[in-house]
Amino acid sequence: MLPVVNRVLLGLAGLVLLAAGGAVLAAALGAAVPSWWPWSGPGDVLLTQGARQRWRAESWWWPVVIVALVVALLMGLWWLLAQFRRSRLAEILVETADGEGALLRGRALESVLVGEAEQLDGVARAQIALHGRRTAPTARVRLLLEPYASPGETLHRLSAEALTHARASAGLAALPTEVRLRAERHHARRVV
Repeated sequence: MLPVVNRVLLGLAGLVLLAAGGAVLAAALGAAVPSWWPWSGPGDVLLTQGARQRWRAESWWWPVVIVALVVALLMGLWWLLAQFRRSRLAEILVETADGEGALLRGRALESVLVGEAEQLDGVARAQIALHGRRTAPTARVRLLLEPYASPGETLHRLSAEALTHARASAGLAALPTEVRLRAERHHARRVV
């Protein structure tokens, strides 16, 4: 949900800035602008002559304005670039005995982990995503449990079997994992 909200807010901020810039450009070119718009022609300025003279005497004013604008620009660029960052781990670096390294596709390890997790007794469905760095991945596991499943037993078996196999096969010293369990909805049995 958060990435969707983030992208919507970024899009709205972009539209507002584009509309404001377009209106300022239209006013500068002499086009008609709404009556409430503060700049109505090419001769209008952001700060009046009196305001510019008032702040010119303050030595701190213009450096603060420039720094604030640069910080706002950098934060906007960082926010934009964060939208293109991959949330899932594409590759895992597997150390080999010969001093070389091998790359294991993250989706392949996720697929194997899902298969092993879904074979556990009491697991209806599993979703697994790898995150982090390729030398130190982390896993996020979501399990949908059958109504009769024991959460403690399922979590123990997941850790002892599926996650241990993944660590061993990828040659990882550790695989920090966040597990979220949810019970499958079911109706009460009717006894006749």
